[in-house]
Amino acid sequence: MRLYESVFIARQDVSAQHVEALTKDFSAIIENGGGKIHKHEYWGLRALAYRVKKNRKGHYVMLNVEADNDTLREYERIMGLNEDILRFMNIAVEEVEEGPSIMMQAQRAERAPRGGDRPDRGDRDGKKAPVADNDAEQPAQTEE
Repeated sequence: MRLYESVFIARQDVSAQHVEALTKDFSAIIENGGGKIHKHEYWGLRALAYRVKKNRKGHYVMLNVEADNDTLREYERIMGLNEDILRFMNIAVEEVEEGPSIMMQAQRAERAPRGGDRPDRGDRDGKKAPVADNDAEQPAQTEE
């Protein structure tokens, strides 16, 4: 059996629970064919680069699958027949990546606060900027 990375995009108008049910159905096809699911990641509702079947967004799901050729062919056939699936792609890989995928790491980085824990850098040439005294700065008086 070979290892595959499978990514599919479901329509934007289906719920996340329905996408989870689709994922379980597809996983059952793999497991009934003697395969194994190594990793499952839901990447969320993301914008598509261009419209696909009148959709601008889609639910992205990634599965790392170990299956034989006949099981993968049946898996792809069922995905192609499902109206809720916009696109899918299966790629043969040498090994399953441990830990979260690059997409999941990018999502975590997007959610992190920006610059909240950075210390004050001061002036650019390494010197601290002088602090202005409120008493020293008085508005200039004009003569009438």
